[in-house]
Amino acid sequence: MMAPAAARDLVVALKTEPSSMDPQYHALTPNTQISQTLFDPLVRSDSKLQPIPALAESWTVDGNVWTFKLRPNVKFSDGSPFTAEDVVFSYDRIPKVPNSPSPFTLYLGSVAKTEAVDPLTLRITTKAPAPNLLINLAQLPILSKTAAAGPAPEGKTTTELNSGNGLAGTGPYKFVSWKRGAELVFARNENYWGKAPEWDRVIYRPMSNAASRVAALLAGDVDLIEDPPTDDLANLKKNKDLYVQETPSVRVMYVAMDQFAEPSPGIPGLTKNPLKDKRVREALSLAINRDAIVDRVMGGVAKAAGNMLPVPMFGASKARAEAPKADVEKAKALLKEAGYPDGFSITLGAPSGRYVNDSKVAQAVASMWSRIGVKTNVEALAPSVFFKKRDSYAFSAYLAGWSVTSGEMLNPLASLLMTRNPDAGEGTTNRGRYSNPEMDKLAREAAGTMDEAKREELLIKASDMAMDDYAMLPLHFELSVWAMKNDIRYEGRPDQTTLVQYATLKK
Repeated sequence: MMAPAAARDLVVALKTEPSSMDPQYHALTPNTQISQTLFDPLVRSDSKLQPIPALAESWTVDGNVWTFKLRPNVKFSDGSPFTAEDVVFSYDRIPKVPNSPSPFTLYLGSVAKTEAVDPLTLRITTKAPAPNLLINLAQLPILSKTAAAGPAPEGKTTTELNSGNGLAGTGPYKFVSWKRGAELVFARNENYWGKAPEWDRVIYRPMSNAASRVAALLAGDVDLIEDPPTDDLANLKKNKDLYVQETPSVRVMYVAMDQFAEPSPGIPGLTKNPLKDKRVREALSLAINRDAIVDRVMGGVAKAAGNMLPVPMFGASKARAEAPKADVEKAKALLKEAGYPDGFSITLGAPSGRYVNDSKVAQAVASMWSRIGVKTNVEALAPSVFFKKRDSYAFSAYLAGWSVTSGEMLNPLASLLMTRNPDAGEGTTNRGRYSNPEMDKLAREAAGTMDEAKREELLIKASDMAMDDYAMLPLHFELSVWAMKNDIRYEGRPDQTTLVQYATLKK
């Protein structure tokens, strides 16, 4: 393998530190962008989120049976050979990882069986025709069976992998060290089968405060930063020593509402949960001026959302290409009709520093809800604390984001809105516990429909049903921004990942 001609370290300021090094613990962008640097999937998604070969060189499909021809002569970072047995081990491990906040079973829901035919041939049998199989497999990094096996049901535990024990991958970099809250270090993987990355080492520094990231870049302490503050963009673009990259994203920011608990934990004084009434959910949606949030809070670095995915992505309804307009009077009338003429009180949970202006967006939503009589208190928390509380159903309503990594509608439907059944890969991050069996049926039918036109029709119908029901409230789609030293280029990706192997020195 040829080493790059000009090599140096790359220092990256991360907006959010990963919660784990275990590539199968938490389907969260800060985690997946790190794991995709250490590990490879069978197929990976390109910059347009389309599947391309990675550890699988080619594949064929016959009904429900997919056969993958694996790349020969690939080694893990510890020098052991990559074979089909490693894929079988990796996929078998996913449902066994305990306490996953957003489990990767989402991506295996269609898979019935995975078999190693021979060292370089893998057979996957799906439960039904599976048009999304390839793009789902792109989300599943392959571990070394030799390195990651162990006595626990999942082999090496998440705690062991966090220490680097068993963390052998086939990706462009290998793990060196992780000091939580301070520094994560990777070094070039000399066994990597593909093109060698430009950087000898990558040093990630978590900096949740956006102003601190900018200060570190201006001081020359870091080379590349995620999500500079929207208020600073104009000045950063004028700085001849810097380069700013803006890339449209498929991350939808949304408000989820508890539609299960009775009473709901964040609504004091009521034994009945008002969020189970569609009229109340519609009122909360009508109270939100999405365009104002985009203009005043996001500084224009976003697009107001009327759906979970922007047009022209697959399964996005053109009828919902524009966000609904606010209507305060209609919202008040709906609350009155639902039996809440004086409104009620609610706590809106939100992370602080996970998404662009997340706590400010939450405060804006709270102010808008309060205007219709729903007196709203914002509980903005450090991301790790927020997700822990969210996953224990501590919020009646919460603000979060979801990156539609597949670029099509089945992904947010299956993760955020289908009735919770994580073992089947359904409702894996549905923490509002919305449930609509009719919508579930449409989504399942779409998941097994190979005819593209019919499948898109089903997805539009299912998502329209959810939006008509105000199952969740989409707010806006983020525009992803990176700032870097002027001699560095990173094109960015619509899934918002910072994949350091694609960062280069300016030619």
